Amino acid sequence: MSSELAEAAETAVEQCLRVAPEESVVVVTDDTRERIGEALYEAASAVTDDATILRYPPADQHGTEPPAPVAAAMAESDVFLAPTAKSLSHTRARGAACDAGARGATLPGITPDVFTTGLDADYAAIDAACDDVLAQVADADEVRVTSPAGTDIAFGIGDREWLADTGMVHEPGDFSNLPAGEVFVAPETATGTYVVDGTMMPHGLLGKGKELVFEVEDGLVTSVSDDAVRAELETAAESVGDAAYNLAELGIGTNVGVDELVGSVLLDEKAGGTVHIAIGDNAGIGGETDAPVHLDGILRNPTVYADGEEIELPSA
Repeated sequence: MSSELAEAAETAVEQCLRVAPEESVVVVTDDTRERIGEALYEAASAVTDDATILRYPPADQHGTEPPAPVAAAMAESDVFLAPTAKSLSHTRARGAACDAGARGATLPGITPDVFTTGLDADYAAIDAACDDVLAQVADADEVRVTSPAGTDIAFGIGDREWLADTGMVHEPGDFSNLPAGEVFVAPETATGTYVVDGTMMPHGLLGKGKELVFEVEDGLVTSVSDDAVRAELETAAESVGDAAYNLAELGIGTNVGVDELVGSVLLDEKAGGTVHIAIGDNAGIGGETDAPVHLDGILRNPTVYADGEEIELPSA
């Protein structure tokens, strides 16, 4: 194991999760992320004698529920860490584990480079940036986002609560992505156009001049310019209908240490000063939609207005 992987795992276990010697830890990984899973297991084992690692075949889609024994182990642990190819962030298993009092972090799509880069961060600065953005948007009824690429979309927040992903996961039931750094909400509705010109699966980092255009009406995505993204949504819609097209999330990146997009949604959506918008499931982040898909798209150079007032975005 490289020293960089070991150091990043130590940061996750000791700083972000603050694992104590008397706590149980379960590391959930898949066949494609074994190196990172093993690094986290070794770091946890250095702190507690009650550490376990579980590995299973990678899922086909983000948001796919893990096997039942994995879900049970997450719920019965004090701390869970989930470096997997496909995201467990918005699964019922993750939500049930936190409801049971476990605290944890998911690392969807994590790679060794993103792991070592993203965990080499000033999490106190990320925490402060989250607090600043929350103070500007928390009481807004409507948030509007525009961008030079053509985005102009308005979100009705309603009674939904803005949440912060700071990377500091210290209390029972706490949850975060790692690497961390965003403020986000599951809006009640949205109408307008948004244009992804940063990163979006299944493409990764979009090339220069490549833009994905989405039309949204009354909280549902009604038009998708990209064949690959449309195909993923159509597949999900076969089982859940219109829920697959739900406008699920509005997020603002607050990690000022990420100063360029690299093609990893996990890292790029945290980049300070970016906005990301997601389609599909949001039941795990304060919404009401269950869907087997959650597709984030990152927007470069956005302007964000809270009830008509431009807010100050974090910048590297």
